[in-house]
Amino acid sequence: MPAADSACIDEDTALLSDAALAAASIGLSFFRRDPRVWKKENDSPVSEADLAIDRFLKERLLAARPNYGWLSEETEDDPARLGCERVFVVDPIDGTRGFLAGSDQWTISLAVVEGGRPVAAALLQPSVSHLYTAGYRRGTFLDGNRLRLQPRPSLAGVRVAGPAVLISRLSRPVPTLRSRGYVASLALRIAMVADGTLDLAFARGGSHDWDLAAADLIVAEAGGTLETIDGAPITYNRPDADHDSLVAGLPALTRAAAAAIGPY
Repeated sequence: MPAADSACIDEDTALLSDAALAAASIGLSFFRRDPRVWKKENDSPVSEADLAIDRFLKERLLAARPNYGWLSEETEDDPARLGCERVFVVDPIDGTRGFLAGSDQWTISLAVVEGGRPVAAALLQPSVSHLYTAGYRRGTFLDGNRLRLQPRPSLAGVRVAGPAVLISRLSRPVPTLRSRGYVASLALRIAMVADGTLDLAFARGGSHDWDLAAADLIVAEAGGTLETIDGAPITYNRPDADHDSLVAGLPALTRAAAAAIGPY
């Protein structure tokens, strides 16, 4: 388990929150203004906004914590992070496709990882000014208000978002589920479980540390869990930052959903 003390966690959470808020102005300066876009090797888009926010965050965060490692979607990976006690895990724009389409479903996702788990997190949805924050054993907050998941007795009527294939498989044994479609930002999709907008959020295989770390802590500190469909916990800051298919929700619901979906 993480060993960071509460004062350090609070300071890191504040640092991430301030950095996300400052970076938002950069993102908004490009939003709905036709930024330049390139394709990565995996055919996913990256815009000049992604790169500008990434440069800003790397300079600001590492200036404040020069002994922390760095892992970001838009920075070439440095294996030195594996030897660092704490690591910044950053997605400058999570939901780039949504950002480029002019949707509000994009976020700036920031976390500090220690001992393979996130200990501080800030997730900002700039276009609507919503800020989620969380600290290990410190709780989850949305715009300063404490979040806590409420018990739910069964899968009947659950509100779900994620890839169509997973929602379709769940709908067969749970025909009363209510699909909320596909939320472009995976981090936001998971955080929507923490704020009660969703009961379950799914992710297909191939997501990465930077998509997940902040949202993982946000849902965990609200009383939920993010885990593989097979029920395994997630470990961060490994040599390979990829992950299998995932589900977020109350522990009892994620277990029930995994059983209903079957082997995947």
